[in-house]
Amino acid sequence: MAEARITKDVFGSLPDGRDVERVTLRGADGFEARIITYGAALQALLVPDAQGAVDDVVLGHDDLLSYLKLRKYFGATVGRYANRIAKARFSLDGQDLRLDANNGAHALHGGPDGFDRKLWQIVATEDGAQPSVTMLYVSPDGEANYPGRLDVRVTYQLTGPMELAVSFSARTTRTTVVNLTNHSFFNLDGLTAGTGILDHCLTVEADHYLAIDETAIPLEGPPQSVAGTPFDFREAHPVGARIRADDAQIKCGRGYDHNFCLRDGTGVRPAARLESPRSGRVMELLTDQPGLQVYSGNYLDATVSGKGRVYRQSDAICLEPQVWPDSPNRPDFPSPRLGPDDVYKHETVYRFSTTGASA
Repeated sequence: MAEARITKDVFGSLPDGRDVERVTLRGADGFEARIITYGAALQALLVPDAQGAVDDVVLGHDDLLSYLKLRKYFGATVGRYANRIAKARFSLDGQDLRLDANNGAHALHGGPDGFDRKLWQIVATEDGAQPSVTMLYVSPDGEANYPGRLDVRVTYQLTGPMELAVSFSARTTRTTVVNLTNHSFFNLDGLTAGTGILDHCLTVEADHYLAIDETAIPLEGPPQSVAGTPFDFREAHPVGARIRADDAQIKCGRGYDHNFCLRDGTGVRPAARLESPRSGRVMELLTDQPGLQVYSGNYLDATVSGKGRVYRQSDAICLEPQVWPDSPNRPDFPSPRLGPDDVYKHETVYRFSTTGASA
């Protein structure tokens, strides 16, 4: 009998006694994804390096209490609206909607109690060559002041020997706005290496990015060209090569914390490539979303630790496929609108491989 490619255990219990489950999906050569029902989060992602040594490449915790104590979005499914909505308000069909601010005056990642802090329900698992788990969260009408009951599903599936696909879908009972993403913090050196990501080489399939103000809200006007700026990753550059540049936008983000406007295309297409010269691990990111938020871990400040290390600035990088930030207030941006006759869909693929390592 073939060995199971999917297993399930209890990761911990919430203060109200409900169990948080963990599902493990196993691929080839030690490739493994572990997902917990708290926040439908990617708790661990084990990937072999160029020498075949397997290590975890995402920040997070080994225990539930640490996730509950300090909210850092490690590996989480974020929503109802990922990224920022300016002044925690927007208009929809003539109705002014006020949200709960949690990022200065703005709403970030669904507000103070977003999807990353909810207990999701496992509704399906599949074993076999492409093991998967599907989780469900039902957001009530009016939760966090968003209109419409939203039924959200996220599926994690190993779609190749070293490939993880994350698929979201959602339906609403009333017209609303939706923007979901996975918020994993990646370090392709592996967490046991104790190194950061400034030497990771990044490529982004974008000719433009959104300039921001000092509170990380996109400025008025069209997207800015990346040409001649520290945001030009059309060819591979180390993340840290220009992160200390005397550039107004780098100063606003304290590094990179910007939306890259991905080139137009249909379906799932290449969006970014990240490579560690130390480990030889390569991650290609493919998505059907119009934007990619690149965040270089600027606010990791050694106040939180996990998996045997203290997390410091630029210890990891987030590559978050999504609709552009503040789109509910920007008719010139891709629309996050979802009606009761529509289905929200979002698919992202993380494809891993290796190349020769220098050390």
